[in-house]
Amino acid sequence: MASRPEHPKTFEPGVVLDGRYRLESVLGEGGVGQVFRARHLQLGNDVAIKVLQTQYEDHSAMRPRFLREAQAMAALKHPHIITITDFQTGAGPPYIVMELLEGLTLREATAPRPFAFPRARRILEHILDALSYAHGKGFVHRDLKPDNIFLLDLASDD
Repeated sequence: MASRPEHPKTFEPGVVLDGRYRLESVLGEGGVGQVFRARHLQLGNDVAIKVLQTQYEDHSAMRPRFLREAQAMAALKHPHIITITDFQTGAGPPYIVMELLEGLTLREATAPRPFAFPRARRILEHILDALSYAHGKGFVHRDLKPDNIFLLDLASDD
């Protein structure tokens, strides 16, 4: 019988999760989780992985909340909402694997100066379209802020 890889006690660059994902660098940190840039070792592609911080691993409210977040994100299929590709809930802290967004946050993009009205309007329309879709599916985004909105260079939209 093959044994499953041991779960790490801490999350930091160089750690390998489930024998598949190697954490490369920290992208951000919130109240209960960290987001890492990671590499899928078999496929060779980069992903983002959000992990529940280890102090909340057995927390009676945080672990189920993290699971609900993953389920909600996985249920939403929209061009302006991040895509979930994997999720781990077994032994050890849970984590969510998602597409890696390459771009600037709204905060970073507006730091030098605010956008001209036409560009700001297009961005706001995309944000409202995604929120309207999520609300229509029964989900409410509870952490909407400029740091959680990414602006990407897409062939279909500047």
